[in-house]
Amino acid sequence: MSDRTEIPAQPFICGLDAALRVIGGKWKPLILFFLAKEPRRYGELKRCVRGVSDKMLIQHLKELEVDGVVLRTDYQEIPPRVLYELSPFGFSLADALVPLCRWGDENAEIIEKNLNAKRDS
Repeated sequence: MSDRTEIPAQPFICGLDAALRVIGGKWKPLILFFLAKEPRRYGELKRCVRGVSDKMLIQHLKELEVDGVVLRTDYQEIPPRVLYELSPFGFSLADALVPLCRWGDENAEIIEKNLNAKRDS
């Protein structure tokens, strides 16, 4: 289980603080991005979120489920079939990330240039 469930929650400083407590982590925004397009099985999601380890993907999915963002449906079949999808609350969060995605698309060249310069220095 996540360490954050064992630590008492601190009051939010602002709305951004509240949102970041839900989507904090390298992979959660990408998980939201891909689940906003369509519900996915674990293997599909793993292929979409390139570079994520099984441990981190499982941990983030569990945290998003606890936070009410992701719904997990286990069909109790053999072989196992589990489907992940956004809840209505999750879709509202994904909608809030659309401007951030747009900003990233519009500034991808600048971001890449700056990251390369940082890496080369």
